[in-house]
Amino acid sequence: MTDKKIKILHLFYILGGVGTSIELIVKNTDDKEFDHVVINGSTNSDHSLFKGMKKVYHLDVNREIRPFQDLKLLFKLINICKKEQPDLIHAHSSKGGILGKVAAFISGKPCLHTPQAYSFLSTQNKFKKKFYLFIEKALKILPHKILASSPSEANRAINEVKYSKKRVATFPNAINPIHEVPDLSINKEWPDEYICTVGRPSYQKNIELMIDVIDQVKKEKPDIHLVVMGVGSYSPNTKSVEEKIAHLGLEHNITLLKWTSRNDIFRIIHDAQFYISTARYEGLPYAVVESLALGKAQILSDADGNRDLIEEGENGFLIFAENLEVYKQRIIELLNYKEKCAAFGKHSKKLFDKHFNINNTIKNLETIYKNESL
Repeated sequence: MTDKKIKILHLFYILGGVGTSIELIVKNTDDKEFDHVVINGSTNSDHSLFKGMKKVYHLDVNREIRPFQDLKLLFKLINICKKEQPDLIHAHSSKGGILGKVAAFISGKPCLHTPQAYSFLSTQNKFKKKFYLFIEKALKILPHKILASSPSEANRAINEVKYSKKRVATFPNAINPIHEVPDLSINKEWPDEYICTVGRPSYQKNIELMIDVIDQVKKEKPDIHLVVMGVGSYSPNTKSVEEKIAHLGLEHNITLLKWTSRNDIFRIIHDAQFYISTARYEGLPYAVVESLALGKAQILSDADGNRDLIEEGENGFLIFAENLEVYKQRIIELLNYKEKCAAFGKHSKKLFDKHFNINNTIKNLETIYKNESL
C-alpha cells in the first residue's frame, strides 16, 4: 500500500452500462489505496453511485457533437482537473473519451479511455459513421491508452481504429456475485413461463428483430412470451416497437416493462427460461453478465461483447447476420429440451465465476491504475 492514495477522475454519462461500470469500480477498488472523483455528464442526479461519493460534479452534456457547447465543457473539465489534480483520468463512453483525452492532454494527466461500444457503431448514417471513426483515429495522436470493456472491443480498437497493441488493455465488465434475489416489488403481469431481455427500444438493441423472432416462434409455440425490460425515458424506438407488436397481434406474447429496480430485473431474469439478445453492437453488456451470474442459458447476436460471453453449445448460442430462422430454431430447441437449457445455465454460472466476478478481477484493474498513474 502506498502512503498517498491514487486519485482517479471518472467521466462521463452516469447512465446504463457506463453508470454501472463506474459504480462497480468505485465500490470495489480498495478505498485505502484509491480515491475517486466522478463527473456526471447526464442530467440524472439520482444514481445510487452519488449517495456514497464525496466528490461529484454534475455537468449538462449533449451526446451529440456540439462544437461551441463542447468547447465550453472542455474548459470546465480542465478547471476541474486543475482543482482536483487527479493522478489518472478514466474517461468512459465515446463522448467522454473525446473530451477526456483532450482535457487530460492539456492538464498533463495520463488517461484511460473505455468506449463501452464505439460511437461509430451507433448509427446507420454512413457519413456519421465515417466521421465518428475519423475522430477516434485523429485522437490517437494524444498520449492515452484504451481500456476496453471486452476482448472484442479491444480487437476493434486495434483492427479498426488502428491502435497499436501496446496501447490497448482489457478489463472486462464484471459484477459482484448475486447471492440473494428478492421478490418482485411490482405487479407481475406476464405468464410464469417466459423468456427475457434487457434493452431499451433503440437501433443498438434491435428489439424490432426480436419481435419478428417471437412472431415466427409463435407459429409453433403459441404460448411463447417475451419480457422486455428497460423501456425507459431514452428509448427512441418505443413507439415503432409498440406499433409493430400491435400490427403482428403479439400483445399477449410480449410485455414491455418500463424501468424498474435492479432487484426486480434480477428476479425477472432469475425466473425466466433463458435470456435473449438481438443487439447490433455492445461493449460488454451488464445485463448478459447478470444473466450468467443467475445461471441462465443464452441466445445472443454475434455482436461485440456478446461473443465474449458465449461458449457455443456450452452455455448458449450465437446467431449470425440477424438470421431470423436460426433464432427461431434455437429458441424452440431450448424450449423443447429443458435439460439442455438447464445444463447451459450451469455452464453460464461457471463462466461468470471464472471471468466476470469482480471480486476475482478487481485487482487487475487496480494494477492497471497503479501502472498508468506513475
